[in-house]
Amino acid sequence: MAAKEPREELKREGFAEEAIPLLPSVYRFALRLNGGGESDAEDLVQETFLRAYRSWESYTLGSNCRSWLFTICRTVHLGLGRKLAVRPKEVPEADLDPGAEAFAMRQAWEDGENGTPEDALFRGLVDDEVLRAVDSLPEVFREAVVLSDLEGLSYGEIGGILGLPPGTVKSRIFRARRLLHDALYQYAVEMGHIRPGKR
Repeated sequence: MAAKEPREELKREGFAEEAIPLLPSVYRFALRLNGGGESDAEDLVQETFLRAYRSWESYTLGSNCRSWLFTICRTVHLGLGRKLAVRPKEVPEADLDPGAEAFAMRQAWEDGENGTPEDALFRGLVDDEVLRAVDSLPEVFREAVVLSDLEGLSYGEIGGILGLPPGTVKSRIFRARRLLHDALYQYAVEMGHIRPGKR
Protein backbone atom coordinates (compact mmCIF):
# COMPACT_ATOMS: atom_id res chain seq x y z
CA MET A 1 0.00 0.00 0.00
CA ALA A 2 2.84 2.39 0.84
CA ALA A 3 4.33 1.85 -2.63
CA LYS A 4 1.15 3.10 -4.33
CA GLU A 5 0.95 6.36 -2.41
CA PRO A 6 4.20 7.87 -3.83
CA ARG A 7 3.09 6.88 -7.38
CA GLU A 8 -0.29 8.51 -6.80
CA GLU A 9 1.42 11.62 -5.44
CA LEU A 10 3.72 11.79 -8.48
CA LYS A 11 0.70 11.36 -10.72
CA ARG A 12 -1.10 14.25 -9.05
CA GLU A 13 1.96 16.51 -9.21
CA GLY A 14 2.58 15.90 -12.89
CA PHE A 15 -1.08 16.41 -13.67
CA ALA A 16 -1.21 19.66 -11.71
CA GLU A 17 1.90 21.01 -13.42
CA GLU A 18 1.07 20.09 -17.01
CA ALA A 19 -2.69 19.70 -17.36
CA ILE A 20 -4.36 22.06 -14.89
CA PRO A 21 -2.78 25.25 -16.33
CA LEU A 22 -4.41 24.35 -19.67
CA LEU A 23 -7.93 24.36 -18.22
CA PRO A 24 -8.81 27.79 -19.74
CA SER A 25 -7.77 26.63 -23.23
CA VAL A 26 -9.74 23.41 -22.92
CA TYR A 27 -12.75 25.37 -21.67
CA ARG A 28 -12.58 27.75 -24.66
CA PHE A 29 -12.43 24.76 -27.00
CA ALA A 30 -15.31 23.02 -25.19
CA LEU A 31 -17.36 26.20 -25.32
CA ARG A 32 -16.99 26.43 -29.08
CA LEU A 33 -17.65 22.70 -29.56
CA ASN A 34 -20.93 23.21 -27.72
CA GLY A 35 -21.91 26.29 -29.70
CA GLY A 36 -21.37 28.63 -26.76
CA GLY A 37 -23.38 26.68 -24.17
CA GLU A 38 -21.57 27.36 -20.90
CA SER A 39 -23.19 24.63 -18.80
CA ASP A 40 -22.50 21.94 -21.41
CA ALA A 41 -18.95 23.23 -21.84
CA GLU A 42 -18.34 23.02 -18.09
CA ASP A 43 -19.61 19.43 -18.05
CA LEU A 44 -17.41 18.60 -21.03
CA VAL A 45 -14.32 20.09 -19.38
CA GLN A 46 -15.03 18.25 -16.14
CA GLU A 47 -15.33 14.92 -17.96
CA THR A 48 -12.24 15.71 -20.06
CA PHE A 49 -10.07 16.35 -17.01
CA LEU A 50 -11.48 13.35 -15.17
CA ARG A 51 -10.58 11.08 -18.08
CA ALA A 52 -7.20 12.74 -18.48
CA TYR A 53 -6.42 12.23 -14.81
CA ARG A 54 -7.48 8.58 -14.92
CA SER A 55 -5.24 7.89 -17.90
CA TRP A 56 -2.37 10.19 -16.90
CA GLU A 57 0.10 7.28 -16.94
CA SER A 58 -0.43 7.01 -20.70
CA TYR A 59 0.66 10.64 -21.20
CA THR A 60 4.36 11.27 -21.84
CA LEU A 61 5.47 14.06 -19.53
CA GLY A 62 6.82 17.05 -21.45
CA SER A 63 5.01 16.22 -24.69
CA ASN A 64 2.13 18.30 -26.10
CA CYS A 65 -0.36 18.18 -23.25
CA ARG A 66 -2.68 20.74 -24.81
CA SER A 67 -3.18 18.66 -27.96
CA TRP A 68 -3.67 15.55 -25.81
CA LEU A 69 -6.36 17.30 -23.76
CA PHE A 70 -8.07 18.70 -26.86
CA THR A 71 -8.18 15.19 -28.32
CA ILE A 72 -9.81 13.86 -25.15
CA CYS A 73 -12.23 16.80 -25.10
CA ARG A 74 -13.31 16.21 -28.69
CA THR A 75 -13.67 12.47 -28.10
CA VAL A 76 -15.85 13.09 -25.05
CA HIS A 77 -17.91 15.64 -27.00
CA LEU A 78 -18.50 13.20 -29.85
CA GLY A 79 -19.37 10.44 -27.37
CA LEU A 80 -21.87 12.62 -25.54
CA GLY A 81 -23.40 13.61 -28.86
CA ARG A 82 -23.94 9.96 -29.73
CA LYS A 83 -25.49 9.28 -26.33
CA LEU A 84 -27.91 12.13 -26.81
CA ALA A 85 -28.57 11.10 -30.42
CA VAL A 86 -27.38 14.54 -31.45
CA ARG A 87 -24.60 13.74 -33.86
CA PRO A 88 -22.24 16.55 -34.88
CA LYS A 89 -23.46 18.20 -38.05
CA GLU A 90 -21.27 16.64 -40.70
CA VAL A 91 -21.29 17.91 -44.24
CA PRO A 92 -21.98 14.90 -46.48
CA GLU A 93 -19.31 14.40 -49.12
CA ALA A 94 -22.03 14.44 -51.81
CA ASP A 95 -22.96 18.01 -50.75
CA LEU A 96 -19.43 19.31 -51.25
CA ASP A 97 -18.54 20.84 -54.59
CA PRO A 98 -15.42 19.00 -55.81
CA GLY A 99 -14.24 22.10 -57.68
CA ALA A 100 -14.59 24.25 -54.58
CA GLU A 101 -12.81 21.61 -52.50
CA ALA A 102 -9.90 21.49 -54.96
CA PHE A 103 -9.72 25.29 -55.06
CA ALA A 104 -9.85 25.50 -51.26
CA MET A 105 -7.07 22.95 -50.97
CA ARG A 106 -4.83 24.78 -53.46
CA GLN A 107 -5.58 28.16 -51.90
CA ALA A 108 -4.90 26.90 -48.39
CA TRP A 109 -1.50 25.56 -49.42
CA GLU A 110 -0.63 28.74 -51.32
CA ASP A 111 -1.66 31.04 -48.49
CA GLY A 112 0.64 29.34 -46.00
CA GLU A 113 0.00 29.44 -42.29
CA ASN A 114 0.41 33.10 -41.42
CA GLY A 115 0.42 35.32 -44.45
CA THR A 116 -3.05 36.61 -45.33
CA PRO A 117 -4.92 39.69 -44.11
CA GLU A 118 -7.77 37.35 -43.09
CA ASP A 119 -5.38 35.62 -40.68
CA ALA A 120 -4.62 38.94 -39.01
CA LEU A 121 -8.34 39.75 -38.80
CA PHE A 122 -9.21 36.46 -37.11
CA ARG A 123 -6.24 36.60 -34.73
CA GLY A 124 -6.88 40.20 -33.69
CA LEU A 125 -10.67 40.33 -33.62
CA VAL A 126 -12.55 37.99 -31.35
CA ASP A 127 -15.70 39.42 -29.84
CA ASP A 128 -19.27 38.21 -29.30
CA GLU A 129 -20.29 38.74 -32.93
CA VAL A 130 -17.32 36.74 -34.18
CA LEU A 131 -17.94 33.97 -31.67
CA ARG A 132 -21.60 33.77 -32.73
CA ALA A 133 -20.46 33.40 -36.34
CA VAL A 134 -17.94 30.74 -35.32
CA ASP A 135 -20.61 28.87 -33.37
CA SER A 136 -22.89 28.86 -36.43
CA LEU A 137 -20.31 27.05 -38.60
CA PRO A 138 -20.83 23.35 -39.37
CA GLU A 139 -18.85 21.45 -36.75
CA VAL A 140 -16.32 19.99 -39.21
CA PHE A 141 -15.20 23.52 -40.06
CA ARG A 142 -15.74 25.05 -36.60
CA GLU A 143 -13.44 22.70 -34.70
CA ALA A 144 -10.60 23.19 -37.22
CA VAL A 145 -10.80 26.99 -37.25
CA VAL A 146 -11.13 27.18 -33.45
CA LEU A 147 -8.02 25.06 -32.95
CA SER A 148 -6.12 27.13 -35.51
CA ASP A 149 -7.27 30.70 -35.04
CA LEU A 150 -8.38 30.79 -31.41
CA GLU A 151 -5.94 28.29 -29.90
CA GLY A 152 -2.98 28.81 -32.24
CA LEU A 153 -2.26 25.14 -32.98
CA SER A 154 -0.28 24.10 -36.04
CA TYR A 155 -1.83 22.16 -38.91
CA GLY A 156 0.03 19.06 -37.74
CA GLU A 157 -1.30 19.37 -34.19
CA ILE A 158 -4.83 19.94 -35.46
CA GLY A 159 -4.51 16.95 -37.77
CA GLY A 160 -3.47 14.82 -34.80
CA ILE A 161 -6.48 15.93 -32.77
CA LEU A 162 -9.00 15.53 -35.58
CA GLY A 163 -7.40 12.46 -37.15
CA LEU A 164 -6.95 14.21 -40.50
CA PRO A 165 -4.05 14.79 -42.91
CA PRO A 166 -2.62 18.35 -42.94
CA GLY A 167 -4.06 19.09 -46.39
CA THR A 168 -7.59 18.37 -45.20
CA VAL A 169 -7.00 20.51 -42.12
CA LYS A 170 -5.83 23.41 -44.31
CA SER A 171 -8.83 23.00 -46.59
CA ARG A 172 -11.28 23.01 -43.67
CA ILE A 173 -9.68 26.08 -42.12
CA PHE A 174 -9.74 27.87 -45.47
CA ARG A 175 -13.43 27.02 -46.00
CA ALA A 176 -14.29 28.03 -42.41
CA ARG A 177 -12.56 31.39 -42.88
CA ARG A 178 -14.45 31.96 -46.14
CA LEU A 179 -17.76 31.20 -44.41
CA LEU A 180 -16.81 33.53 -41.56
CA HIS A 181 -15.74 36.22 -44.01
CA ASP A 182 -19.12 36.08 -45.71
CA ALA A 183 -20.99 36.06 -42.39
CA LEU A 184 -18.96 38.90 -40.86
CA TYR A 185 -18.31 41.14 -43.86
CA GLN A 186 -20.86 43.84 -43.00
CA TYR A 187 -19.92 43.74 -39.33
CA ALA A 188 -16.21 44.19 -40.19
CA VAL A 189 -17.09 47.22 -42.36
CA GLU A 190 -19.17 48.77 -39.56
CA MET A 191 -16.37 48.23 -37.05
CA GLY A 192 -13.82 49.79 -39.40
CA HIS A 193 -11.72 46.64 -39.80
CA ILE A 194 -12.09 46.68 -43.59
CA ARG A 195 -13.11 49.27 -46.18
CA PRO A 196 -16.50 48.93 -47.89
CA GLY A 197 -16.37 47.12 -51.21
CA LYS A 198 -13.21 45.20 -50.30
CA ARG A 199 -13.86 41.47 -50.31
